[in-house]
Amino acid sequence: MTELPAPTEPAAFWEARYRDTDRVWSGRPNALLVREAADLEPGTALDLGCGEGADAVWLASRGWRVTGVDISSTALERAALHAADAGVGDRTAWERHELGRTFPKGAFDLVNAQYLQSPVGLDQQGVLRRAAEAVADHGTLLIVMHAGWPSWQTEPPFEAVFPTRESVLAELALPEGSWTVKTAETVRRTSVSPEGVEGFREDNVWRLRRL
Repeated sequence: MTELPAPTEPAAFWEARYRDTDRVWSGRPNALLVREAADLEPGTALDLGCGEGADAVWLASRGWRVTGVDISSTALERAALHAADAGVGDRTAWERHELGRTFPKGAFDLVNAQYLQSPVGLDQQGVLRRAAEAVADHGTLLIVMHAGWPSWQTEPPFEAVFPTRESVLAELALPEGSWTVKTAETVRRTSVSPEGVEGFREDNVWRLRRL
């Protein structure tokens, strides 16, 4: 995203983002989800901000029963088609929520929150706390977020605050003795600008297990 289109009300912003292009994302699962969840025992999963469904489909293909959540109806329609094409439509369900206002019901063995960062209104702290509350006993909360702009982004397109590893753990306010931190690290990956400039981007990843 290099500029903010009007309107900037969250539902309208994200619906326009998906509706105005054939595909927004690659169709491949996020690499840090694959790294952190590949060895988890399949159960029920909640994928927050599922977009076009790549993470949910990957989880379903590994035996999970997945509920994917997004603010955009167009994104959810594409996610359902992706799941059907991949042969996992019966292992996936899709719900539209504007996180921060509504949240799916139930408890899940895995809650996956990949890049819940938005240039328009999002109660990120509140959503992540609700995500933690939705984790079942002995379940996993996986959070991945950008730690900053790409190295080639010399003029940020909008003002943004990037959470640190420490700030997210503090804001979750998890009850002492009820969780264990399995992963809390910063990962650097290759990033190429739309103009072909090579560089890198850093992401923070947290994997926590409820005791």
